[in-house]
Amino acid sequence: MNTKRSAFTLIEIMVVIIILGMLAAFVIPNITGKSEEAKQKMVCIQMKSLSEGLKMFKIDNGTYPTPEEGLGALLANPSEETYSSYSKNTYLEGKKLPNDPWNHPYIYLNDGSMFDLVSLGADGKEGGNDEGKDQKLSECP
Repeated sequence: MNTKRSAFTLIEIMVVIIILGMLAAFVIPNITGKSEEAKQKMVCIQMKSLSEGLKMFKIDNGTYPTPEEGLGALLANPSEETYSSYSKNTYLEGKKLPNDPWNHPYIYLNDGSMFDLVSLGADGKEGGNDEGKDQKLSECP
């Protein structure tokens, strides 16, 4: 009665499928959470880059752009009369302003002496929690 086995039994296949399902249940939530975490870190990196452009703008022109002029002032001189020392090369690389990782524009705030940048998060609305939470340059590490 020496018989060779040439295939898996149904029980063995079901055990393997259950084990793979359990692994997926533990791994997939961790992977999907990392994507949002990476986007939130990217927001701070982009805002710091915009911040450097704004600081260079102030060094050349003595003031930050007004809220009405906005971040567009980093790409084109909003007023040759007001900003006669505007850089010939602009203050950002590229020909357009970057959007946040959720493809929303950054919001530029300026109270006259200090500025802040805001991303409205994944939901594109003020407030929010988790990935929809607003992020500010002033709160970046």
